[in-house]
Amino acid sequence: MFRDIFNYALIASTIRLSTPLILAALGGLYSERGGVINIALEGMMLAGAFTAAAVTVFTHSPWAGLLAAVIAGLVVAALHAVVTINYRANQVVSGAAINILFLGVPALLSGALFESTGATPQLPRDQTMPNTLVYLAFILVAVTAYVIYRTRFGLRLRAVGENPEAAMAAGVSVTRMRYAGVLISGALAALGGAYLSIGQSSLFTRNMTAGRGFIALAALIFGKWDPVGALLACLFFGFAEAVAIRMQGTIDIPNQFIQMIPYVLTMVVLAGWIGRATPPKALGTPYVKE
Repeated sequence: MFRDIFNYALIASTIRLSTPLILAALGGLYSERGGVINIALEGMMLAGAFTAAAVTVFTHSPWAGLLAAVIAGLVVAALHAVVTINYRANQVVSGAAINILFLGVPALLSGALFESTGATPQLPRDQTMPNTLVYLAFILVAVTAYVIYRTRFGLRLRAVGENPEAAMAAGVSVTRMRYAGVLISGALAALGGAYLSIGQSSLFTRNMTAGRGFIALAALIFGKWDPVGALLACLFFGFAEAVAIRMQGTIDIPNQFIQMIPYVLTMVVLAGWIGRATPPKALGTPYVKE
């Protein structure tokens, strides 16, 4: 039985299921390294997933859909940035509001555009897109590690996340850096959502992210806000989901309990690890220029 579950197909499934988590977690890393909590990853992924699918339906080009998804992610991220950076609203509340908003907006637009609140029409497939996004996700881990630890931009981003007052005294614009971090997070999270709708699937279904934005956030915390750590955590959660999928129908346990495995693991990781992980010191603290 276990040989039927643990095989090379499981590895491929793990990589495939980890890809949207990796993209969203990397997005969250840019935002939170700059000091802005981003629990809106779920909403940004939904925005990217629906926009990619809708634009693909009308243009018959998944690549146009992918570009549109990135733009949608930037728009949603800009909303989060304006509310939290300019108006210094509570960052958790802002993120939660975006998540709630995008539980309903895609269904509303889908009903208006396609006369169905549950799903979009079937999408044209580009066979190269899923693999391209998988490769891109892993390449972006290396790129992010280089940017965060080896570039002036990364140094400044980490500085405003740790001590914005000192960064400002050194001539770094806290507002500009935090905007950059949040906008990058929106683009990457939306790419993760687009992968679900036009890469992994061939349509958008209502709430298809199914909590992956929160799992990506848990992976980010589990990985200690480090690109490689986040990658390993995403692979762990992807592996758990892949095992859960392959276990269905092979063992005498109700499928509902098997489907709970990734979410239970997320709760266990957060409960047991969040106190040990050290976030950026200024994370969640609005910056007020003196």
